[in-house]
Amino acid sequence: MLFADLAIFVVALSCAYLLRFEHGMGGRQVHQMLALAPFIVPMEAVVFGMFGLYKGMWRYTSLVDFWRLAEACIFSLMGAFTYVFLLSLHELSRSILILNGILIFLLAGGLRMGIRSFYVARGNLRGLKAYGLPDVRAWLKCTRRVIIYGAGAGGEKILREIIENHQLDICVAGFIDDDPAKRGRTVHGVSVFGDVSKLPQIINDYIIHEVFICIPSASGTQLRRIFDACKSCGVKYKTLPGIGEIVDGRVSIKKLRDVDYADLLRREPVKLETAGIKDYLVGKTVLITGCGGSIGSELCRQLVRFSPGKLVLFDASEENLFNIDRELRDLGCQNLECVLGPVQKRQLTRDTFGRFRPQVVFHAAAYKHVPMLEDNSRIAVVNNVQGSRVLMEAAVEFGVRQFVLVSTDKAVRPTNVMGATKRISELIMQSLRGNGTQFKAVRFGNVVGSSGSVIPVFRRQIERGGPVTVTHPDMTRYFMTIPEAAQLIVQAGALAEEGDIYILEMGEPVKICEMAKDLIRLSGKEPETEIEIEFTGLRPGEKLFEELFSYDEDVIRTRHEKIMVVKCNGISGKEENQEGFRQSLNRQIDELLRLAETQDVNSIRHKLKEIVPEYAPQANGNFSMVQPANGNGKAREFEMT
Repeated sequence: MLFADLAIFVVALSCAYLLRFEHGMGGRQVHQMLALAPFIVPMEAVVFGMFGLYKGMWRYTSLVDFWRLAEACIFSLMGAFTYVFLLSLHELSRSILILNGILIFLLAGGLRMGIRSFYVARGNLRGLKAYGLPDVRAWLKCTRRVIIYGAGAGGEKILREIIENHQLDICVAGFIDDDPAKRGRTVHGVSVFGDVSKLPQIINDYIIHEVFICIPSASGTQLRRIFDACKSCGVKYKTLPGIGEIVDGRVSIKKLRDVDYADLLRREPVKLETAGIKDYLVGKTVLITGCGGSIGSELCRQLVRFSPGKLVLFDASEENLFNIDRELRDLGCQNLECVLGPVQKRQLTRDTFGRFRPQVVFHAAAYKHVPMLEDNSRIAVVNNVQGSRVLMEAAVEFGVRQFVLVSTDKAVRPTNVMGATKRISELIMQSLRGNGTQFKAVRFGNVVGSSGSVIPVFRRQIERGGPVTVTHPDMTRYFMTIPEAAQLIVQAGALAEEGDIYILEMGEPVKICEMAKDLIRLSGKEPETEIEIEFTGLRPGEKLFEELFSYDEDVIRTRHEKIMVVKCNGISGKEENQEGFRQSLNRQIDELLRLAETQDVNSIRHKLKEIVPEYAPQANGNFSMVQPANGNGKAREFEMT
């Protein structure tokens, strides 16, 4: 590398003299050049070394290296001018020095680019293709012929990796991009064909195997349109990792991942505001129940960002508690306390509150698997109802400032024990208003990827070759991601008055059957032909449609555009009515708990019905098929106040 540059320095200086004197150098010019070269050439080599131009590998020359080369040439030129000025070489034409600097930049840059081009194109079809020299026979032999969707920065990075990585057996036909200004342009010699309407023709003409979707910033709506176009053409597709995944180090920018079902939610993921959250979290002692579950653990990860003074981790599972404790400590959060045991144990809970004096509590501990709790209604009552009451009463007793209850859309007109017990938890919360603790609940739909979620079940069934089991072709659910759910819970603590129930504007509900088909296609298979879908019938406690609020609940907007609040219904704000409601509810819960000890399922459900009149349990072996009032997954149309 050094000798190559030394040769370039000598050639550049000679050519500068020839250009300056128009190929008519005399003896004086030759003598002058020979006198100047012993200083100029070594000085330029030293400067190039100072700028690190011999540390890099020329086969990986980049734009950064060219900027460094330009800086070195300018610095060398300044050194040459200083030398001429100090020695008072008035006869030397200054234009020679300028021409010398320009020629060095062109020759040294050309050498580096030539070496890189040689390594890229050496026997490499991808390199030849990128520079407009396709070999049709080699193209047809290529095992992975692809089209890149997105001719922006992401697409360029993927193409560059394909060109430079000799181990990848991938050939790129061109780009698809919806921007009309890019149509007909090229990226590294590869053409931009046009928008998505051109996709079927390109796939047919070039016999494309896969589509690489390289638009990390695309919305859910845009991605679904692209995915639908790929599915209609019968071609596989993958997507560039999101920027968040790259920054977190979970994936490399040089890798493609399979499309995740979270990409296909029928709405854009909600980004919640965090400005008001710090006021009630920074430096505070925060207790999280159910901290080892899918929602509770993500909640812990979100809370760490707001620098709480101490996190008290409360969980009944030893393994889950150990795992989240280790993970948070690895993230640098050391001020942690672990409490192992069930929250319904009154003495344990009171001792925990008395010892740590939490100022903020997030209650995420609950049993939530609907069919399983139908068969174990006693446990559902003890864990979900008694656990919530014990925890909330302890919060009031020990002066907790903020208490956020994690609820569910299944608490709306429940048809199962799980939903009824969670609705009772909401009622307990509302009955304790006005006791110094600000109680709030967060109600949301199914969480993609959480424990017990249908997505992991479907994936395991697909891996086994099917069939994928769906309970009913019309089964419909709302979906959100785990980070969204955790952020909504954290956000609730910074909003409005106590006793309220917050819900996320979750867009349109999704049919489980369509979700299953999407997942099968994302796995590279075709539903019904390669992977069969089998309908098994509704399970105990299930209903076709879930609702986020009931028709008799008042729903208004909060200051956050994507969050709504459900005002408590049927409970007067007057102190005497509030106290009467609390006493009545406690008597009913005490009776419910006594029935739970007897394990009399019918009596338990009857009592649940008495406490929650809208509860419509299974009767005579027939499932309650409660449907929304307008039949589209929403309880009713309403005006936002």
